Amino acid sequence: MTFTIELENGYALRPFAPTDAASLALNADDPDIAVRLRDGFPSPYRQEDAQWFIENVSSGDPVTVFAIANESGEAVGSIGLMVGQNIHDRSAELGYWLGRSHWRRGTVTAAVRAITRYGLERLDLLRIHAEPLLPHPASERVLEKAGFTRESVKRKSAVKNGVVRDQSVWVVLADD
Repeated sequence: MTFTIELENGYALRPFAPTDAASLALNADDPDIAVRLRDGFPSPYRQEDAQWFIENVSSGDPVTVFAIANESGEAVGSIGLMVGQNIHDRSAELGYWLGRSHWRRGTVTAAVRAITRYGLERLDLLRIHAEPLLPHPASERVLEKAGFTRESVKRKSAVKNGVVRDQSVWVVLADD
């Protein structure tokens, strides 16, 4: 399924293409991005990492991981829903990042709103949640502006770079 979800600020969500690897690596190779994400996000982020990522997310049907593309169509970030399995197959975890030069334009908030609509309407999800590492006020603000509600704090739930961290749990439910 190939389609684009236009965002209100000129950016768009679209499936990844093999030609996105260079732009993706350029925007992802930032320790300030990696420190906020799970350890599967490489740092440094090389073009080979981008190629591997693109190959692995491009086979999904339906599409659940999208490139965040700028006005020129270049992949400058990523957003995705990791749909659960078994009894959790109508729930998904939301993850996202955006290249530093594209911060503070409302792009991530618009992308979160769009993928949330997509997940609830097209994927028939009942629950979408995000679990940012704390402290991360910018990500929490994005989720709040996108209509998520802070459900809880998972204390001492993660270890990032050798530091024990809390995570906040933000949720959107169908029909809320």
